[in-house]
Amino acid sequence: MMKVLVVGANGQIGKHLVRFIQESDGMQARAMIRKQEQSSFFEDLGAETAVVDLEDDIPAIAKAADGVDAVVFTAGSGGHTGKDKTLMIDLDGAVKTIEAAKSAGVKRFIMISSFDTTRKAIQEANENFAPYVVAKHYADEWLRATNLDYTIIHPGLLTNDKGTGKVNAAAEVNRDEVPREDIASVIFASLENDKSIGKEFQVVKGNTDVKEAVDAI
Repeated sequence: MMKVLVVGANGQIGKHLVRFIQESDGMQARAMIRKQEQSSFFEDLGAETAVVDLEDDIPAIAKAADGVDAVVFTAGSGGHTGKDKTLMIDLDGAVKTIEAAKSAGVKRFIMISSFDTTRKAIQEANENFAPYVVAKHYADEWLRATNLDYTIIHPGLLTNDKGTGKVNAAAEVNRDEVPREDIASVIFASLENDKSIGKEFQVVKGNTDVKEAVDAI
């Protein structure tokens, strides 16, 4: 049974992912949440919970990762917070989670990034969006430099549309929308498929079954 720590579980992608994991036969979720009052959703699904704030220190996050087989980072500061929260969550929170996985002896790590985190994307971003792209750029760089079994997923413009179970995924795809539920499906398929280790790819809505799309990366 693969045990998966979902960081940012109370976000919309996180909630879908925990549900998929709990509905599966081969996985069990541990939802990392910021407040105890967020726990009932996950407990109703039969998932474990760990109450840890991403602004806590590395040992606190490592304790949440104790005994798991994989860590998924799907946390984000959100579009309505300032540059300071982007720095603390999307960069420092991500890096601390990577370091926590290492110290807890967890090799498998899946990062939900931004659609384009290249240097070019930073230069082209407007002043409000640029700090977010910078944070994601350096978090991705930090993960690539580790010896973790990582996968970096770059989703398109996230929507709350119902998932279709079909996507377009490749190293580079044209920018488009993608339902959050389908990104959760892509994460789940990546956890199931070791061929996704060491890969990073962009994902938007499309016509290819999620499992096939991940297998073809």
